[in-house]
Amino acid sequence: MSIEIRRAGNGDLDLIAPLFDLYRVFYGKPSDPALARDFIEARLGRDESVILLASVDGTVAGFTQLFPGFSSVSATRTWILNDLLVLPVARRRGVARALLAAAADFARADGALRLELETDHDNATAQALYRGMGWVPYDGTLRFRLPLR
Repeated sequence: MSIEIRRAGNGDLDLIAPLFDLYRVFYGKPSDPALARDFIEARLGRDESVILLASVDGTVAGFTQLFPGFSSVSATRTWILNDLLVLPVARRRGVARALLAAAADFARADGALRLELETDHDNATAQALYRGMGWVPYDGTLRFRLPLR
């Protein structure tokens, strides 16, 4: 079994959009292939995100999407690992681990201070993977959000 991770470009839109639609469905949104395609096309076209695409033995298996951020206090770049999906047929084969490692390598090469992600409180499987790869929770912090719509 061979896992390949590469940075996706505009020519990969037809591969990524269906994965992104599945990602949204996983989080309770209705399937909307056109919305998924438009969103990914805009991110790639405006260079607003970095998408890493995973293949197993030449077949698309998953992706992760990173969004740029900044630390004002440290005056440097950070990256937010916002989306991560591995297709069910490819799970338990090291694909998520390979995507996370590639994301860390990318962020390091970019000179970033850190890579951040957020997961649900009850997603024990993902939390175990993250901890096993050296990710640490923010101790003593609370995240807040202000809904705007």
